[in-house]
Amino acid sequence: MADCLFCRIIAGELPSTQHHASDLVIAFEDIAPQAPLHLLIVPREHIGSAADLRDTPQHAALLARMHAVAAELAAAAGYADRGWRLVSNVGDEGGQAIQHLHYHLLAGRQLTWPPG
Repeated sequence: MADCLFCRIIAGELPSTQHHASDLVIAFEDIAPQAPLHLLIVPREHIGSAADLRDTPQHAALLARMHAVAAELAAAAGYADRGWRLVSNVGDEGGQAIQHLHYHLLAGRQLTWPPG
């Protein structure tokens, strides 16, 4: 999608500091980090949000890969045993700023509950 910021990052049109790239998913640093580790895990396929996911084998595989990448990145950064948070916002009131499905991987400080 030409006007999607994340699609432009995926296409290499905009710079990012990537921590993972595969056929299904990329992960890169958030430009306004909210924790010592704050990465965005983004599918290469343009999907508007978690509300647009369907109960299909393709989306199941995509979500499994996104979660596996999150765990791998958290472990690589030394947070596997300390704890980390994985968040996907949906819609304006949910805090979604970019209309492309993505997870925020946060770690490295005490995260409070409830968020926001």
